[in-house]
Amino acid sequence: MNIVFLDSDSLPLRVPRPACVSHWNDRPATAPGEVTVALRDADIAITNKVRLGRTELELLPKLRFICVAASGYDCVDLAACRDLGIVVSNVPSYSAQSVAEAVITMIFAMRRQLFAYRDAALRKWPDSMQFCVHAQPIQDVQGARLGIVGRGAIGQATARLAEALGMHVVFAEHPGQSQVRSGYLAFEEVLECSDVISLHCPLNSATQGLIGASQLARMKPGALLVNTARGPLVDEAALLEALRSGHLGGAALDVLSSEPPAATQPLLNLLHPNLIVTPHVAWASGSSLQRLAEIIAANLTAFAAGKPINVVS
Repeated sequence: MNIVFLDSDSLPLRVPRPACVSHWNDRPATAPGEVTVALRDADIAITNKVRLGRTELELLPKLRFICVAASGYDCVDLAACRDLGIVVSNVPSYSAQSVAEAVITMIFAMRRQLFAYRDAALRKWPDSMQFCVHAQPIQDVQGARLGIVGRGAIGQATARLAEALGMHVVFAEHPGQSQVRSGYLAFEEVLECSDVISLHCPLNSATQGLIGASQLARMKPGALLVNTARGPLVDEAALLEALRSGHLGGAALDVLSSEPPAATQPLLNLLHPNLIVTPHVAWASGSSLQRLAEIIAANLTAFAAGKPINVVS
């Protein structure tokens, strides 16, 4: 097999190479205009976030298999792959614990005003007349209601951790559904009753812009938004306005609509005491990375044996 990893530097470790591999090309990164040249002789492509659309795929008649080095596979045109007979596999659930822990960390940081008090220690404490400095109101995590959008492995792992801390967890039904499944609340109700909303749904045509101005307006005053899924789930202009107006108490974002973002990205330049932006690393604990590498290798071996696993198309 001739394998090309289009963005190997997106992982801080190397994937084990199965014995069936005859040639392996690690490309640290691949620009959109370089995809067809990079994959010209490839039987198999590995991609983390490099997009493979119909235009590129139709120019790659040798390509037989795409392994997405992630759980989300919105970077690959699945319909085109089905039309062209290209098998696509992903790496499901490998980072559920890592992302869930990141979400809980963010909730603690925002509810406890961690960064506001870090700044208070540096700027105000030395001149304080008291042993402590009171700045932003501190809220407990226990007893807060967490609304989760998406009930896959990560959403469920987040729920388990939150419930262990004494949070009240509710899962949101798909927006606009007249029938609400058992174990769910209507999407709009979850927005209105939750102290924290955490997004764990895939990005597709139905979920793009899921959280916009009207949804933010329905959230409780002072509520928090956490997004560790995909940036385009959230209307960033509306989020900025909700933070600036004070309606939203804070936001923690591990993803943005464009990655890497421009230095002028407004959310990177907003001075807000309860805005946390991290560079899409909630998934990247050491144990998650090891599982990811092992499952990628297993996907490749299984495809070579004619018995592909973790197939999404």
